[in-house]
Parts: sequence; structure tokens; C-alpha cells
Amino acid sequence: HLKEAIVEGKGQHETVIPNELPLIQEVTTTLREWSIIWRQLYVQDHREMFRSVRHMIYDLIEWRSQILSGTLPQDELKELKKKVTAKIDYGNRILDLDLVVRDEDGNILDPELTSTISLFRAHEIASKQVEERLQEEKSQKQNIDINRQAKFAATPSFALFVNLKNVVCKIGEDAEVLMSLYDPLESKFISENYLVRWSSCGLPKDIDRLHNLRAVFTDLGSKDLKREKISFVCQIVRVGRMELRDNNTRKLTSGLRRPFGVAVMDVTDIVNGKVDDEDKQHFIPFQPVAGENDFLQTVINKVIAAKEVNHKGQGRYLSFCAPWFASRAGGDVRNDIYVTLVQGDFDKGSKTTAKNVEVTVSVYDEDGKRLESVIFPGAGDEAISEYKSVIYYQVKQPRWFETVKVAIPIEDVNRSHLRFTFRHRSSQDSKDKSEKIFALAFVKLMRYDGTTLRDGEHDLIVYKAEAKKLEDASTYLSLPSTKIELEEKGHSATGKSMQNLGSCTISKDSFQISTLVCSTKLTQNVDLLGLLKWRSNTSLLHQNLKQLMKVDGGEVVKFLQDTLDALFNIMMENSESETFDTLVFDALVFIIGLIADRKFQHFNPVLETYIKKHFSATLAYTKLTKVLKTYVDSAEKCGITDQLFKAMKALEYIFKFIVRSRILFNQEILLPTMTDQLKYHLERQEDLEACCQLLSNILEVLYKKDVGPTQRHVQIIMENLLRTVNRTVISMGRDSELIGSFVACMTAILRQMEDYHYAHLIKTFGKMRSDVVDFLMETFIMFKNLIGKNVYPSDWVIMNMMQNKVFLRAINQYADMLNKKFLDQANFELQLWNNYFHLAVAFLTQESLQLENFSSAKRAKILNKYGDMRRQIGFEIRDMWYNLGQHKIKFIPEMVGPILEMTLIPETELRKATIPIFFDMMQCEFHSTRSFQRFENEIITKLDHEVEGGRGDEQYKVLFDKILLEHCRKHKYLAKSGETFVKLVVRLMERLLDYRTIMHDENKENRMSCTVNVLNFYKEIEREEMYIRYLYKLCDLHKECDNYTEAAYTLLLHAKLLKWSEEACAAHLTQRDGYQAATQGQLKDQLYQEIIHYFDKGKMWEEAIALGKELAEQYENEMFDYEQLSELLRKQAQFYENIVKVIRPKPDYFAVGYYGQGFPTFIRNKVFIYRGKEYERREDFEARLLTQFPNAEKMKTTSPPGDDIKSSSGQYIQCFTVKPKLDLPSKFHRPVSEQIVSFYRVNEVQRFEYSRPVRKGEKNPDNEFANMWIERTIYVTAYKLPGILRWFEVKSVEISPLENAIETMQLTNDKINNMVQQHLNDPNLPINPLSMLLNGIVDPAVMGGFANYEKAFFTEKYMHEHPEDHDKIEKLKDLIAWQIPFLAEGIRIHGEKVTEALRPFHERMEACFRQLKDKVEKQYGARLSSLDERRGSRPRSMVRSFTMPSSSRPLSVASVSSLSSDSTPSRPGSDG
Repeated sequence: HLKEAIVEGKGQHETVIPNELPLIQEVTTTLREWSIIWRQLYVQDHREMFRSVRHMIYDLIEWRSQILSGTLPQDELKELKKKVTAKIDYGNRILDLDLVVRDEDGNILDPELTSTISLFRAHEIASKQVEERLQEEKSQKQNIDINRQAKFAATPSFALFVNLKNVVCKIGEDAEVLMSLYDPLESKFISENYLVRWSSCGLPKDIDRLHNLRAVFTDLGSKDLKREKISFVCQIVRVGRMELRDNNTRKLTSGLRRPFGVAVMDVTDIVNGKVDDEDKQHFIPFQPVAGENDFLQTVINKVIAAKEVNHKGQGRYLSFCAPWFASRAGGDVRNDIYVTLVQGDFDKGSKTTAKNVEVTVSVYDEDGKRLESVIFPGAGDEAISEYKSVIYYQVKQPRWFETVKVAIPIEDVNRSHLRFTFRHRSSQDSKDKSEKIFALAFVKLMRYDGTTLRDGEHDLIVYKAEAKKLEDASTYLSLPSTKIELEEKGHSATGKSMQNLGSCTISKDSFQISTLVCSTKLTQNVDLLGLLKWRSNTSLLHQNLKQLMKVDGGEVVKFLQDTLDALFNIMMENSESETFDTLVFDALVFIIGLIADRKFQHFNPVLETYIKKHFSATLAYTKLTKVLKTYVDSAEKCGITDQLFKAMKALEYIFKFIVRSRILFNQEILLPTMTDQLKYHLERQEDLEACCQLLSNILEVLYKKDVGPTQRHVQIIMENLLRTVNRTVISMGRDSELIGSFVACMTAILRQMEDYHYAHLIKTFGKMRSDVVDFLMETFIMFKNLIGKNVYPSDWVIMNMMQNKVFLRAINQYADMLNKKFLDQANFELQLWNNYFHLAVAFLTQESLQLENFSSAKRAKILNKYGDMRRQIGFEIRDMWYNLGQHKIKFIPEMVGPILEMTLIPETELRKATIPIFFDMMQCEFHSTRSFQRFENEIITKLDHEVEGGRGDEQYKVLFDKILLEHCRKHKYLAKSGETFVKLVVRLMERLLDYRTIMHDENKENRMSCTVNVLNFYKEIEREEMYIRYLYKLCDLHKECDNYTEAAYTLLLHAKLLKWSEEACAAHLTQRDGYQAATQGQLKDQLYQEIIHYFDKGKMWEEAIALGKELAEQYENEMFDYEQLSELLRKQAQFYENIVKVIRPKPDYFAVGYYGQGFPTFIRNKVFIYRGKEYERREDFEARLLTQFPNAEKMKTTSPPGDDIKSSSGQYIQCFTVKPKLDLPSKFHRPVSEQIVSFYRVNEVQRFEYSRPVRKGEKNPDNEFANMWIERTIYVTAYKLPGILRWFEVKSVEISPLENAIETMQLTNDKINNMVQQHLNDPNLPINPLSMLLNGIVDPAVMGGFANYEKAFFTEKYMHEHPEDHDKIEKLKDLIAWQIPFLAEGIRIHGEKVTEALRPFHERMEACFRQLKDKVEKQYGARLSSLDERRGSRPRSMVRSFTMPSSSRPLSVASVSSLSSDSTPSRPGSDG
């Protein structure tokens, strides 16, 4: 299915617009936008919101298809469109989308075709409506409908919808079902009837209306809502014979309206909107009349009073719809008179029983001609010419309470009267035919003074005469019709005797009716009528105009068009004199004021329609403006102020009348006066609301297309008010209710200013140059504030974009002024230019213009309507910079930050155009100082903040590199230093982008790595301030993870930058609020105390003690602060005690390799050593790693992977446990407690080993060991662990078999020596372990465990092939020789302790040992025995046992901060 469409534009700018209703397009785009959010809600598991959006989407889809079907009637379509727009606006609000502003028909406003003021007001209205809808939804959820009731109370009229489903009632004759609303407390009907004629067979007479019996009770006023109770009443009148049970054969009279029964339901809650049961059916029980003379109204009151009705299953089924609000359309004409037959009292005359009275109502004109089809017995029924009442059988005082509507053409009212004739009806047809009318009553619809028949009850005179005479209108029309009228003419209305008036006799019978006029044309008010018919008596005109102000507002608005016509006719027909001008003006203000009243605000459209369509007084402007000017000029005079204030409030419409008169010269007179007044009040901050309203109205009028040329008028406003309005905005708080309106006024002025006005603006300041500077300064600061903190909500996108468009043009116009007036050497204004640049960059970087943050639909909409404003102003900024010429140096380094912000905007063309400004700045500074150090420092500092704040990307890094390198390489002096600078910034950017990416990562360890990456870079380029900044970021991360040891090492790096001196602290050194230090020494003291505290929490007491000693030295010998010293020493003592007594957990260390391109750059294809947490097993550690990288695959092998894995796109993790190698401090030169040594086994370690057996080369059948290598990998970390991280990068080193042999011999010797020492220290130790150890070494099969070494390494062939290993072979021989004295001591101890049972075993072992000793001493020489050693020829050293033989092979160190391979500092960033 292809849609018809229009294509606008070509190529990239092509836009396809479907040929369908704008609303359908809006629904479609809305559904697309919502569906994306709907999916996100599902993914994020926001269930409640997901369901709400689903309902809204389903509704819109359904309604969209209904509109597209094209089958809806106009009124339903209009209503449905309202529902659709309300739903869209509500949905947009709860989903935090943009507010849509519409015109009265619900179409989206085009900001280009709408004035700024109208746009602002439309936003206010839309926002308010959505807010009300939100509140409504909220209150519905809480089951409270207070809002709705309040809304009802404020609404002028509303309607109730009723649907009659069925009448379940056995009648047996045709019937009329009359439904109406009833006030039970006042016992009166408050609506007209809805009439359904029901046939005797139990169906509607009009069978087409079956299942379609619906009625709407309209024009119910708010006062009806205030009624305590409202009942829905249904009266059933049967139409047939007098008595139902009368079945005799004589011919019976038919067509008589007889009472049958009623059904009543309380609808108070439905009317008040407390219950909304649109779909619910109500069964209303039926109550029949008790007897033939039972009045229907009496039955109604009985049913209301009774609790229950015995309905016997009879009743009616209905459904109701809660009221909706309905205002009459402007200019609707209604001309209805409701007539109620109340009651009568009729003498029985010559009859023995009371009469069966039937009243017939008809309308006649003064010539006695009946008006046809003007009576409506009820809505839903045809018009009739005469109405017959219900007949109550033999009742002297019938009470009918039957209402009919009489609708007469307006021109016939003054000639018409109601005629009531009374007739006795007989049940027998033959008798009935002979019955004539026995009496008559009448009432004229218009009184003698021209006003309409008053509302309320009328006691009519019942006249008797011959039937034929009564039918002749001339017989009675000259007579009084009511008893009041009779008294006015001097007759008595009472008295037993009948009075004769002409050929008629006044009967003793009585008859009352009541009437209600609902008319937009008929008035019951004499004063208003006097004004409307002013021509008939001009002498009363003065009085009539004054009296108008006293007429009830409701009556005036009802006759709005006629009243306005009369006022303007009075003004125009007396154009030569000014007699009535002020009175007419005041009357006009009075009427406009009335309509501004909340009570009559629904008449606003009527007034608008009048101005547009009916108003025709072409010269009214002269008089209106004259009076208004007089008022303004006399503002100070007593008594005028109040009237002027009223006039000001009514000014919008007064202006509309003036404009409609198509005059323009009046503005020449009026506008300067108005602007002077506005300026006067605004400068004094008086009557701000009225001023704002007036200025808005003036600007609104000037925007219109049909008011002729406005250039001069805009100029007057600009000259007199622009600066004043600016200052009002500047001085006004953001919380002021008027700030939005004033900003709208200012925007409107700027929008309506043409290039001519801007050019003229400078001239308005005269010769005072400082005035221009001040004006521009004020404007720049104000614009910047409004951009930074917008006065309008962020969802007012259209208003904000309109403001941006206007501001952009203004900024560019003002920039032009800067170039022309303030650029040359003599007139240069540094601060002004500075403010311009800051404003322009603030404009460019504001949130509402960052298109990449918006949905594609919103982005396309903005680009289509406004383009990318950032580009427009960016190019302008670039040009302004290059215009500066020699002044540029004054803006370096201050402007580096703003320009950087601009270049970081992700718009490629803008970046390409503006990045060269950096080179210009470098060049500029270089020419001035022969370096660009200030520029470099500034850009590095600012870049750090900008990237961390979310700006910058890979593309920017590439462009920066490419563009600046191209420029630098072409420059004679900047080629080398420029290239170095660019590369430096690019490296920094890489690290900062990594840091930013990882900062949002939940994995804090990755964040720590990145932070160290950045801080090491700053250390390398000697940016101490930035280095410290990142140290604290790292410290905070550690504290969040309870890594107190690492936090302490991190702070220590800051402390090491400080001296123990009185030197003042630079600002960047105290980057933490907590430190109060004036000197470096004080800050270092505070830092040390904090570090000691963290080391204590991390159980690193050795480190705490070392720092404590340094601090104690200061307290004792420099500060002489003995109090602090004593406290510190107490802590130190505790630390020493903790070392000896507290058992500390020993963490395991793990090697982790991250292989594959899927990992971030800072860990990709690198190996790290991790310090595990307390008691953390490898399995737990691995699980923690794999949680951080859920897509990674764990490698099964521990051997290094090949290039295939390293270059693959995946993630592979290798993890295994490594053993830290003890590096005991040199101070331990004699044996010490294991409790002390154990700390160094897992702390202050930098070397870690991992061993695995591996075969290399071909298998040697003679010596298997020669090819069996133990591949022992020693990992050396960049820094000691623990440190500022819990892990550091490593470099692996593979060790040869010879080195492995040396290490194995060393370990064996250490093992023997250790066990000997233990037995010397504790004679009670069991002997078994010693037996097994010694026997395992001296056994002939093992022979010291070195036989294989001899075969593998001590051969001429090996020596020839590996001359570089000479020293190592000598070392191995030395270790073999040293084994003998250690074994000798062990055998001696064994001999002393051995039991008799094991003596043979010992002797065999001794023999083997002697054999081994002879061999070794012969081949490798004898070494001193342990006894000789004790005598001092070789001091025994524990250190020897724990240190690996020194090696001449240099061990490379991998470092995060690119340290050289031979340096192994203990901490990153420290001096080693």
C-alpha cells in the first residue's frame, strides 16, 4: 500500500510529507517514538510504566484507525481529535518528552507563523492542561475526584448523557415516557423533558429508534451542581381512555392523557462526577399512581421520601455518562420560553362532581392567528401547535407541573401571547364531543415596557364567556392577563362576585403558570433594554449608559453582540460631539472586564468573533484612542487612576477594536505615550504584571500582518523599552511568576527588529560611547545567564528553539557592532570582547542544541526547521577570533578553555574549522614569548576537565592530531616543539578517553587501573597539580573498597612531594577540604597521620612504624611537640605488640593474563600479578574475575598463548597461583622469630615464581634428567606489592636448567640447615623427619641428588657450548661441597638421639655418608665443619638461607609508567 505524498527539497534535504491529516502524521510519529521507549521500559523491567504506555499506544492505534476510516460525523471527529491530542500531550509529559503546543483546533503551531507572545501563551496553556491532566490521573488513582469537582464548579455549563435501554412495564395502551432532572428539596423540575412515545406492544412507537434512545441534558449551570440533591425522574403518561378498567361496549373517548406512574433515581453522585459508570445499566423501579386522581408530582415526592419501592419487577433500564463540560459556541442564538402549568382551582359549576379539567396551550399573535409548530412537549419529539395537559379525574384543584418549551421566531415575540383554554373531558365519546371550552387565560410574552415576560410564577386571570367569543383574541387582548396587572389598573383581584370586563367575566377559578426565558435576544432588564433601544428615547441615553454598569453581568453577556452594536452606533452617530465618548469607552471597558471574569470567560470566543465578523465602526479608533490618551495623560489626577487601571486590563481588546478599525496613525499618537508610561513604571518596578500584559498586547498587535507597516512602531519600542526590559529581566529573580512573560516580551522585541533597527540601535545611544559598551555588556551577561539557566522548562522545546534563533541573530548583529566600533587600537574593549566569546561559546554548548543527544526523529525535526545553530555561531566565533589580529595575545590563555569547548562539539565541519585556532594561539604566544608554555598548560588542564565531563571522542583525537601536525610541520620554528606537543596531547587524550569509558564501569578495579594510567602520565610530564588530583581519585576508590593499605600507599605519594619545611603550601597541594595547612610541613604531618591510620586498619604495622619514626623525629627534634610525640609513641608500641601477637592472614598471589583484542587497551595482552583478598581461594578469585568479564573464556593451560589468541577479537583469561619470593630487609642479620619474618613472605614482594616440569629437546635414554627441565618463571612486577594498586603488570623470565639446579641445591642445603637449627634449639623434637631427610640425601641411589647435574653440566662438551655459564657451574660445585658439613652436623645429632632399635639404620646411614663425603671432598674440596663455623671462621647467617644466589642476569621490569628496564622502584610515581 503506497501512500500519496509530497516531496520537498532535493538530495540530502529531501523531505517526504504524506498527504494525510496532520494529526494522523503526528500520531504516527508519536507511536514510533513511544514504541522505542516502551521497549526500553520492558528491558529495564519498569512494569507499571510499561503497562501505562501500552494502554496509551493501544488507544492511539484504535483512534487513528477510526479517524482514517472517514466514517465519523464531524462532531464526533472533532471530539475524537481532542481526545487524541490530550492523550499525546499527557503521554509525552509522563515520558519526559517535549511539550507540543497547538492552536484552538488541536493542530501543532508553526513557530514561524506564530508571534512570540502567542507562542509563550500557548506553552503556558498546554503546560497547565497537561498538569491538570496529571493531577486528575493522580487523584483518580487515589480515588479522589476533588479536582474534577473543582473543575465542575468553575465550568459555566456541562451536560449529562442518558441512554434509555428499556421500559419494563405493563401499560396496555400507548404511553409517553417523560424524563427530566428534578430537585427533590425544592420540589421542582430543573430541566426540560426528554419525551419517548411508547406503543402498547412494549416498543418505541418510532421503531427506528429502538436501541438508540439517547438524550443529553445540556446547559446545566454550575449552580445546578451545587444543588444538594438531583433526581432523575421519569413520568409515564398513558394516552387512551379515561379509565383502563372501563371495558364496556359503549364508545369511549380516546387520546386522553392520563397519569400512570413514575420512576425516580438519585443521580447526585453521577452529576458531581463522583462515580463514573458509563457502561453500567441502572434499573429504576416503577411506582404506579395510587388512584386516578393521584398527581404525578405527589407520587414523585412520595417515592423520593420512601426508602424502597415495591416495583414487582416493573421499571426502566438506563445508563448514564458522567457530565462533560460544554460551552456554547460564540454567537449561538437561542430563543426559548419554558412554560410550566403549575396548578388550578376550578368550580364544579352545575355538575355534581368536580370537573375532569384538560388545559390546552397554544400561541397566538395579536391578530388572533395561531402560530403553528412552536410548542415542544419534550426533546426528541416533533413540534406541535397545541399542547394538552394530563387529565386528573374529578379533581377540583389539579396540580400538573408539566413543562413545555415555546420557541418563537424573535421577530414575532412582541406580537405573541400564550393562550390557555380549559375544557371538561368526558369518558364517553358522545358526551365528550359536546363539551366546549368553559374558560380561558392568556399572557403576553412581551410587557408594555418592551422587556420580556419576567421569569417565575404568574397568577393568571381565568375569563369566562361564550366559547366563540373566547376564541376571538380581540375579546380579551386588551384586558389584564394577571392578577397583578389587574391591581395595577385599580381593580380588586379578590372578591366573591364576578367582575365583568367587556364581554368577558372574571371567574372565581384560578390558574397559575411559571415561565423561564432562555434567550440570547430577549431581555427582562429595563436598563439594558433602554440601551438596546436607545434611538427610541435619546434623552435617556446618558442615564442608560451609566445604568449599564449596574446591569447583571449574565444579562449583558447574553446580549453581547447587540450591546456592542448599540455602543458603537451611539459613538458613531454622535461623531461630531464628544458627549458620550467617555461613557461609551467606560461601558466598553466594563464589558471587556466582565468577559475577563472567570465566570464569563467562555464568552471570550463570542467577543473575538464579534471583532472579526460583526464589528463595523470604521472610525471608532479616533474616539477610543482619544479617550485612552486622555486617561493616560491624566494618570496622576484624582479619580482617574482606577479607571485607567481597568482600561489597561482591557487593553488587549480595546486594541483589537482599534486595529479592526484599520487605522495606523493612532499608534503614532498612542504608542510613544504608552511606551513612556511603561518605561516610567518598569524603571520603578511598579505594576509589573499590568506593564507586562500591556507590552505583550502591543507586541502581539504589531506582529499581525493586517495592521500595515510597523517598522516605525518597532523602532519606538526598541528605543524606549528594549534596554528597560533587559534590565527588568536582569533584576528579576528566577522564582518570579513574571520572568517567563518578560523574557517572552524581550524575545518578541528582538524578533520583530529588522536589520535596520539593529543598525539604528547604536544611534539611539547618542555620542556616549560608554552607554553602548554598558548596553552590550548588560545584554551579553543577560543572554549568557538565560542560556545557562533557562527560564522555560526543558520540555518547552519550541519556545526554547525560538528563543535560541532570536538570540543567535541578536548575537551576530551585536558582533557586527564589535567589529565596527570596538576593534581598532584606540577603541578596543577587552572585557566586551571577552564577554562576547564566553557568551557565544555558552550558546554553542548549551544542552538544548546538542543534537546527538536527541532521538533521530527530534534531531531531524530541529535540523529541518532551524539547521544546526552550533555550526552557524561556531563559524562566526572563528571569524571573530581571526579579526582580533594583534589583540589575540590578550586572550591567551583565558580563551583556550572556551575555544576547546567549542572544538569538542561533535560536528565534524565545525571541528575542522575551529581546531586551527589552537595553532594560531601557539603561533601567537610563540611570537610574543618564544614558547607556547601558557597555552600548553591551559589546554592540558582544560582537556582533562572536558573529557571527564563527557566531551571528546576518538574522532576528535584523530582530527586534533592530523590538523595541528599539518600546521606545525609547515612552520619554521614550531615544527619540532609543535609535534612534541601534539603527540603529548594525543597520548593524554588516549588515557583520558580510556579513563572516562571505564569510569562508568561497575568494575572498580578497572577504574583504578585507568586512574593509575592517567596519574603516571601526569607524573611523567611533570604536571604535579593534575597528578595529585588523580591520586585522590584513586585514594577514594580504594576507600570505597576498604583497601586501606592501598589507600595509604596512594596518599604516601602525595606526602613524598612535600618537604618538612616552613615553605608555603601551593594551592594545588591542598586539594582536599579536610586539610588546614599553611606550610608544607604542616600538610605532610596531617597526611602522615592519615596514612598511619590507614596502615593500621590494613594491619601493615611495619609500614606504619617506619612512617611513625620519621614523624617522631620531627616532633622531637624540629617541632618539639612532646604531647604529639607521646601519643605517637604509644601508637608505635601498640604496633610492635600487634606484630608479635596478632595473627595476620596471608594473602595468595595470582598471575592473570588478559589475551585478545576484546579487552580494553590498558590490560590487553598483558600479564598482572594480583594480591588476593584475605582467605581468598583461587576458585573464588577466578569467579570474581569472570564476573567482571562475563564474555571472557578461561584458558585451560598455563603456558603463554600464541599470536592467534592474542590477535583474536575475543577475550581469554589465564589465571594461576604464584609464589612470592621473600626479600628480607638487610637489617635482619641474625636469626629472628618466624612471626616477624612471616610478614615479609607476603609483603614488600616484587618477585613471584611459578614452576612446571617441561621436556626440551630429544629424550636421552642414558640421562632422562638432562632433558627434563623445570620451567620456573620468575615474574617481576613494576612495583612492590602491596602498593597503590592490588595488582601490577609483570614481565616473565624463563630460567635455564643450570639455574634451576643451583636453586634446588640451595633449597636442599637450606632445608638441612633449618632442621639442624631446630634440633639444636629444641632437643625434644621427634627424630623421624630428620631421619627421612638425611637418608633421602645420603642414600647411594641418590648420592646427594647431584649425580645427574654432574652428567648434564660438568662435562667438557657443555663447557665448550656454554662458556658464559662458567661462574654458575662453579657456584653449583660450591653448593655441593657445602652440603657435606651440613649433613655431618645432622648425622651427629641423629646419632645422639637415635634409639637402640634404629641403631643399625643409623650405622648404615653413617657409612653411606662417609662414602659420599670422600667423593665430594675429593672432587670439590672440603669446607669448614659447622663446629669450625661456630668458632668464627664463617659467621652463620640466616640471610644466606633465604637469599637466592646472586645472578648476573638483569631482570626486566614491566612498568605502567614506562620505567627503564633496570629500574625497579618500590611504588609508581615515587623516586624508587
